[in-house]
Amino acid sequence: MGTSVLRSHYRRAALICAAAFALLAAAAPSPSVAAQCDDFDQSICLQPWPNNQFTRKDKKTPTGLRLNLALASMPANRAGTHIDPTDMNRADGFSPGSYVTVRIPGLDTPQAFAANKLVPITDMARYMAKDAAAVIIDAKTGKRHLIWAELDSQAGSAAKTNLLIRPGKNFLEGHRYIVALRSLKAANGTALEAPASFRAYRDSRSGGGSRRAVMEDIFKRLGKAKIARKDLYLAWDFTVASEKSLSGRVLKIRNDAFAKLGDRKLADNKIQGSSPKWQVTEVLNYTAEQDPYRMRRVTGTFTVPCYLNKAGCPAGSHYTLGKDGLPVQTPGNTMTARFLCNIPRSAKEGNTTIAMQPTMYGHGLLGRYTEANSQNVRQFGFENKMIVCATDWSGMAEDDVDNAIHILLNLSRMNELADRDQQGFLNFMYLGRMLAHPQGLATEAAFKLDGVSTLKPGYVTYYGNSQGGIMGGALTALSPDVTRSVLYVPAMNYSTLLPRSVDFDEFANFLYNFYTDTAEHPLVFELMQLLWDRGEPNGYAQHMTNDPLPGTPKHKVMIEMSYGDHQVANVATEVEARTIGASLSRPMVDGGGRSPDVTPGYGIPTLGAQTRDGNAMFVWDIGPLRTDGGTEYGTPFAPITNTQPRLGVDPHDLVIESSAAIREQIGTYIKKGGRIINPCGTAPCYAAGWNDPR
Repeated sequence: MGTSVLRSHYRRAALICAAAFALLAAAAPSPSVAAQCDDFDQSICLQPWPNNQFTRKDKKTPTGLRLNLALASMPANRAGTHIDPTDMNRADGFSPGSYVTVRIPGLDTPQAFAANKLVPITDMARYMAKDAAAVIIDAKTGKRHLIWAELDSQAGSAAKTNLLIRPGKNFLEGHRYIVALRSLKAANGTALEAPASFRAYRDSRSGGGSRRAVMEDIFKRLGKAKIARKDLYLAWDFTVASEKSLSGRVLKIRNDAFAKLGDRKLADNKIQGSSPKWQVTEVLNYTAEQDPYRMRRVTGTFTVPCYLNKAGCPAGSHYTLGKDGLPVQTPGNTMTARFLCNIPRSAKEGNTTIAMQPTMYGHGLLGRYTEANSQNVRQFGFENKMIVCATDWSGMAEDDVDNAIHILLNLSRMNELADRDQQGFLNFMYLGRMLAHPQGLATEAAFKLDGVSTLKPGYVTYYGNSQGGIMGGALTALSPDVTRSVLYVPAMNYSTLLPRSVDFDEFANFLYNFYTDTAEHPLVFELMQLLWDRGEPNGYAQHMTNDPLPGTPKHKVMIEMSYGDHQVANVATEVEARTIGASLSRPMVDGGGRSPDVTPGYGIPTLGAQTRDGNAMFVWDIGPLRTDGGTEYGTPFAPITNTQPRLGVDPHDLVIESSAAIREQIGTYIKKGGRIINPCGTAPCYAAGWNDPR
């Protein structure tokens, strides 16, 4: 993901922080409506979370519900400004990647956690244990959902520590789930008494009002799932947002933008209508001495319909919504996006010009499109005979850094990030159409050598790195033209990922200095995720491969994971793999303690030795932490707590930079008619000089 951009903005960010605090302190509103809390957890108003107590009935939504978060219930920053829930309340349910956050007095230390039969991250198979202390079931089917539990290791004290229960695979859209905690104990083995507010329902005491009927339904469904009412410490329900709620906005702008080109049948994966308009601004040629991989760089701009409220879609702009809750374009508003394409030296074989398939490349954390000039990306194009093109990830690009900091100081502005992320998806889709269209960039003189185009139209694919791997998952689910993608060091669900990433260090300084209560931090991340689902694959993963979104073709995806990654948490990558239906090449890593897991990659199907195609996952290992001649090599496995990996060498980019084998594997997979190749044989995949230790 990278942190160099953050460091370059740090001093200016300090000024932003001071100015924003002064502004917020002068303008902090007083909520006019009383807080609406759940007394099942009296430590924090909106806990336990997620929770249908914070919804209202709405017959107009697919789930029949709508979120109902009161302003006074929301966390407030140092200036006293509560997070504005207006945009969150448009959702008809909670995030498909929601994790449970709840304060359990007495279950707030590692010793207490060990005293309970909770599902650890290292042995997720225990989610099916008959006596599991934490269970989440599908309310309709009664089936248990794959989960793991952990304490918030970043809380700072036991008094601030929440129990977190995370899905090992995303919850299904529109489904209702029931959370059950039972037979909980303190560190010394003493049984913990359930909250009095819950006992009133569990023990059939009087009172409870309208919630009584809901609780009785919960007890009945848990009973059918062999979870006894008398053993319960706490139970409640929540409903996951629908497909329409999660993807309706971006599908509206995508369909409208492609209709402007004359293509209204996107599911057929056929290029129809006209190409987006572009302008080449610079062409640079390179000798073999200057660049052994690239002979020409073409840069330019292209025009995309802008669906945000400011002219040109700058950072800080957001949607204007119509009566149907979908974006409305300001007539004539467009965005000028940048692109860069590198023509590899392999486009020329003797005197013959080779027409090459194009691939789009997605850059890392808050970077820019010029990352496509990196050596490993140029090597990839040269070795695989592909033209690699890039544009900025608007919403999560260098141009968005200052606004991202403003958002962290006042999370009421989180919709600005989510909305511009969706504009960024559209920008990539327009670039893809320019590359695939017969009258697109293939006709541009800058792509011709000796009068012959180096660009072969009709097909385009995607390959992204780090943030590009993350955002590329959502792009893949949405794209009408990309049907094969490789996501390098990807993941999903920023609420799980960020506390486990070293890249979040400098961002955390801003967020935590304005939202200072560590007990609220898990909830704060969850509230951010409600909107971030629209701008990352957490909200689209269910439709990334074999269950496409409306008007969208099916896709095939390969995930490449760097084991022990310091920047993108492996556990979040594995959740994505389970959710999209990828199969894992095994053995994942060597035995002998290389993984702390009882079953590494639990819940991910095994990729067959003869499998030629499909959705796949490969794990690359630079070896355990070791020292040779005074130089440190390798990395340990990631912490089993929600903390950042800091020991050893970060394998994040090292794998793609050091291994020609992975670059060949990526190229072979994404090309038209692509296939899965396994360069690792029957062993785990090794990189950066690490070899089979046996």
